[in-house]
Amino acid sequence: MNQLFADRFRSARALSGMSLQDLANKLGNKVSRQALHKYEKGEVIPDSQMIGHLCQALNVRPDFFFRELKVELGEIEFRKLKNLPAKEENRIIEEVKDKLSRYLELEEILSIQTQFVNPLKHLGDIHSFEEIEVAAAALRVAWNLGKDPIFNAVELLEDNHIKVVEVSGGDSFDGMQTWVNGKFPVIAINIDKVKSSDRIRFTILHELCHLLLRLKHLSEKQKEKFCHQFAAAMLLPAETAVQELGAKRNKVMIQELGALKKQYGISIQAIVMRAKDLGILSESYCKQFFFMMNQMGWKVNEPVEYEGVEKSNRFEQLLFRALGEELISMSKAAALNNQTLAEFREKSLVIA
Repeated sequence: MNQLFADRFRSARALSGMSLQDLANKLGNKVSRQALHKYEKGEVIPDSQMIGHLCQALNVRPDFFFRELKVELGEIEFRKLKNLPAKEENRIIEEVKDKLSRYLELEEILSIQTQFVNPLKHLGDIHSFEEIEVAAAALRVAWNLGKDPIFNAVELLEDNHIKVVEVSGGDSFDGMQTWVNGKFPVIAINIDKVKSSDRIRFTILHELCHLLLRLKHLSEKQKEKFCHQFAAAMLLPAETAVQELGAKRNKVMIQELGALKKQYGISIQAIVMRAKDLGILSESYCKQFFFMMNQMGWKVNEPVEYEGVEKSNRFEQLLFRALGEELISMSKAAALNNQTLAEFREKSLVIA
């Protein structure tokens, strides 16, 4: 019990981003830094009153400290800026682990077996744009997407046993990916930075490329380029791009690209890059186009919005399924949803 509390206390502190001294200060000297260090070492377990103080300071529920974490993350790859501090990176990792632990516990309660099979495992090392095209086309076939636009990319990945979680990470990274318990992949997106639906779609498909394809032999720059191209190919297949834009163009209209963005959920800038990669537009025209986008202030906020919804309701559906089948109590449902019982009752309509 001592070691379980110690491990979970350490996770809660990492999740808060506080040092031991920061936590001691926030607790108003109710406990010293040295005493907190003993908690982390498993030498002492605080009494119920102190646990209450710790919960308030660390913004966690009491059961957090005694819930066994059944999450082991593999090698983690961030798509980040160079200035992401180690403490912030650890906080993000702990947030991912906490959300996944509740998700996996819920699946275990419902006896749901998560088994992921990589549909692209037969492919070798990736060396070219053409091989990226083959990979994206093969995945669309494996997932029965046909030529249709992807309606909800987050839901698509969840349906194929890839966990997608949202984390809060400031402006220092877009996304990350890893494997959980050596069995299935997880992708985390930074909702502080990746906000629009088209960016969410592109980001998770970019991270998916890192997960499914063999890219370790490449430079970081080449990996990122191929993952961008893979995401674009998933959202706008080559045949579709030629059908919509034509085989060869001298220029394109912003209104035309906006209409395609609305239909396929891919940004105007990504469409233009896709057209360049497919030889539809010249490189010189693309440079002019991106200069114009920058001059108009459209590089970050494009003039046309994609209105699709990029969210999965799977966790919520499973939570209420478990509640409806009386496999969990209301208080347990609240804990799994990381809420107090009062918060859960207020925000949830439960019909007996």
